[in-house]
Amino acid sequence: MKRGLFITLEGPDGSGKSTQIEFLKVYCQERALPCIFTREPGGTAIGEKLRNIILDKENQEMCDMTEALLYAAARAQHVQQLIRPALDSGRIVICDRFIDSSIAYQGYGRNLGDVVRVINELAVDGCMPDVTFLMELSPEIGKSRIREDSQDRLEQEKLEFHDKVYAGYKEIAKFYPDRFVEIDAGKDKETIRDIMFSHLDRILEG
Repeated sequence: MKRGLFITLEGPDGSGKSTQIEFLKVYCQERALPCIFTREPGGTAIGEKLRNIILDKENQEMCDMTEALLYAAARAQHVQQLIRPALDSGRIVICDRFIDSSIAYQGYGRNLGDVVRVINELAVDGCMPDVTFLMELSPEIGKSRIREDSQDRLEQEKLEFHDKVYAGYKEIAKFYPDRFVEIDAGKDKETIRDIMFSHLDRILEG
């Protein structure tokens, strides 16, 4: 059986990934595509428990390396329990965030550097996205889209942190030009949807 297609959405907080995922659900439903939608951290019972720990605003004492390792742990479970089996069965997996988030947020944002890539390469065990849609948006605009009382622990970080994360994403995209599709997330949501659909049409037709 042919391996499925692994698609990830990345971008700063408030860049509109959730909205575009809803469009992608309609895209897959209309074409009767065998799809699984998931998210990180999360996607499994263990991953969702780790998500609650990582993003809990009460856990302000969490050190940066603990944060990075918890993300990697949730990802390892996600890949082994859900993502790889789905791909091996020929399904399309669409994931809200994956390894690039850790490299951007912990590698660049937390200044942990290349160690984040190393631990996450162990976590994913060779399971990498085929296509990554990167929603590019100024962190200042992105943060303004999220109500302050609904922000999680990372969303509450200062703008300086989010600026480093955004710069990190731009650097990562340069390393993987064949995988990344960079999209101006300042455009209206329908325009962004059409750009994504156009890329997916070409991929699926090929």
